Amino acid sequence: MGTSPVEPQLHLVDLDQKLPGQRRFISCWVSVAPELVFIVDPGPPSTADYLVSELERLGVERLDYILLTHVHLDHGGCTARILERWPEARVVCHAKGRPHLVDPIRLWAGSQQVLGEKAAAYGEPAPVPAANLAEFEEIEALGLQVVDTPGHAAHHLAFVHDERIFLGECAGTFSTLGKGPQSEEYYLRPATPPRFYLETAESSLDRVLSLEPFPRRLLFAHHGEFSGDTRCLLQAAKAQLRTWTETVREVRDSLAALPHTEQPAGEAELMGLFRAALRRADPCYARGDQLPADIQERERDFSRQTLRGILGYLKDN
Repeated sequence: MGTSPVEPQLHLVDLDQKLPGQRRFISCWVSVAPELVFIVDPGPPSTADYLVSELERLGVERLDYILLTHVHLDHGGCTARILERWPEARVVCHAKGRPHLVDPIRLWAGSQQVLGEKAAAYGEPAPVPAANLAEFEEIEALGLQVVDTPGHAAHHLAFVHDERIFLGECAGTFSTLGKGPQSEEYYLRPATPPRFYLETAESSLDRVLSLEPFPRRLLFAHHGEFSGDTRCLLQAAKAQLRTWTETVREVRDSLAALPHTEQPAGEAELMGLFRAALRRADPCYARGDQLPADIQERERDFSRQTLRGILGYLKDN
């Protein structure tokens, strides 16, 4: 008589960085069951030693898979270091991300250009052995579903397992604001890259929204879990992309009509105008005022990256 699979234990390991507000922000999800042990997004090189020690503390003796929603430094940068400790682990990522894992020179250079001091704080990634890379079929045979979710990155994936979906950043940055995983009074912000394509990001969320059975738990890379009305939250994340794009368009167009002497003095002032308009238009973003002061600083910084991506999109549309 066969033994029923044990429901996996799920852990969230916070990978706090020595940067303003980067606490309870970068995280690694750990799923442990006798038949399958995997982690999602092991984070940057700077916290590799800490993650290894936490995995050992959680009793991870065998690691089957490292799942990467995408290969950005803060998600997959320490993959090679994890493989030093668990060399049998297999790595799953999008085909477009694989070359950057095996030879991370261009990834590191691009990260330094886009992230600046944050890249230095995260650390330079080491090469991942090509022999450790796995095909999707390997994990699909074990009950994991791979969902193609380009938007935050062209090589972005989400993973579904046991009514849970590991979203990465396809639905943006999330916070319960300390009110618990079922509260509808959450904070949500889009995470659009420098090369942003609105329709691509919306289509990815449509792909997630079409899943059956629909996930009952949303697991964010940044940060934490939501287990309330999951469909409603993902619909809100999709609507937020359009709200931000149209709000930025309206502010940009209104500023263009002002005399030169009344134009914003620089990017900081311009971004402040955008953020003020977005707080009026988007209640999910407006709740960011409830975040601790240092995390608000972090969110202002990352909001600037999101707004740059939207402005790039509007320049061509």
